[in-house]
Amino acid sequence: MIIDLSQLRDKIRVFDDRFDAGRKLAEMLSVYKNSNAIILALPAGGVPVAAAMAEILNLPVDVAVVSKITLPWNTEVGFGAIAFDGTVLLNDTFLKSAGLNNDEINQRIRMTREKVNRRLNYLRGSKPFPDLTGKTVLIVDDGIASGFTMRTAIKAVKKLNAKEIIIAVPTAHSESLKDLLPMANSIYCPNLRSGFGFAVAEAYKKWSDVDEREALEILKRFK
Repeated sequence: MIIDLSQLRDKIRVFDDRFDAGRKLAEMLSVYKNSNAIILALPAGGVPVAAAMAEILNLPVDVAVVSKITLPWNTEVGFGAIAFDGTVLLNDTFLKSAGLNNDEINQRIRMTREKVNRRLNYLRGSKPFPDLTGKTVLIVDDGIASGFTMRTAIKAVKKLNAKEIIIAVPTAHSESLKDLLPMANSIYCPNLRSGFGFAVAEAYKKWSDVDEREALEILKRFK
């Protein structure tokens, strides 16, 4: 089940910033207020969205670190992703046309794994990962284009015996959400868009990259 807001469908510049997007998501997810649910943010962009949701819904928030495995010549394009628990998901269809050999693929996987571990240590330290057994988990990002990072996060979270997995993102491409739907119990996305040329940033009036220091300062408010 995909739940969106019809008044925001196929529109751009509908959120002031990520915090505003999180507040709108929280309104849609009010049924989970004061429940046993937990919010897991995909850093770094998902952290301010998740923080705004957590404040309104009175839920705990943590991070599920996932990083794209990018091409050597284009760090904006990924051919897979690695999650916080070491889960690796590769886009085999893309790899067939990418022209990478096995050594290059393995090198990029090693580099990405090191990045994930470093980010985990920076954002979480030695704190044990929350027990998700029997809980509803809201997995949050600032938007979904291809959906590959979210797919990897869900695969990792499912290993931790969550009762229910909810995808909560402010904006997404409709086709990507349809592909993700079999992996989640439901999806909440106020700004659902279709067509060519989708960009997450176009949903926001104010957009800039969230660095790790900013994400950490936000998370400290919930410790």
